[in-house]
Amino acid sequence: MESFEKLLEISTKIHGHVCAGQVIGVRMSMLGLRLIGIDDPKGNDRKKLYVVVEIDRCATDAIQSVTGCSLGKRSMRWKDFGIMAATFVNLETGRAVRITAREESRELAKKYAPAVGNKYQQQLDAYRIMPEEELFKVEEVRVEISECDMPGRPVRRVQCEGCGDWVQDCREVERYGRILCRACAGERYYERL
Repeated sequence: MESFEKLLEISTKIHGHVCAGQVIGVRMSMLGLRLIGIDDPKGNDRKKLYVVVEIDRCATDAIQSVTGCSLGKRSMRWKDFGIMAATFVNLETGRAVRITAREESRELAKKYAPAVGNKYQQQLDAYRIMPEEELFKVEEVRVEISECDMPGRPVRRVQCEGCGDWVQDCREVERYGRILCRACAGERYYERL
């Protein structure tokens, strides 16, 4: 795997700016990959890796950049929990770790970058050097991934009996004896004009 600085540089280009979230995401990914035994996430190990992210913030871009996992490849899943956390899964061995950024690391930043007055810059500088155990909480976990959520070709495709759209990967809903897309089943997030 490339160095932290190189991975941060690549991630920053993709994200558009360097920030504390980028540093957290890169370090979290490096730690998670190491703990589950993934050495080459974008090469030889790419089909062994699955990541669940719990927040849609800067760190998620860094995690995608470092791991090569993405929503489009179905190797990344977003669970909208609003927590600065990610779970790294080795699909071959089943080993999984959930890593959470510790809230207390914000205050600890003063210890690692005392000369920096701006708290955001202080966190950015401190998170680069802070020991992993002070920056993150790590839990070994088990993750059950359904066949419909696995990377690869769609398990099935069915046509919605309401609007005619095609629904993939077991996302259809049965209501009143009809197969519907989630929008036609009442989960529409948009209004037709």
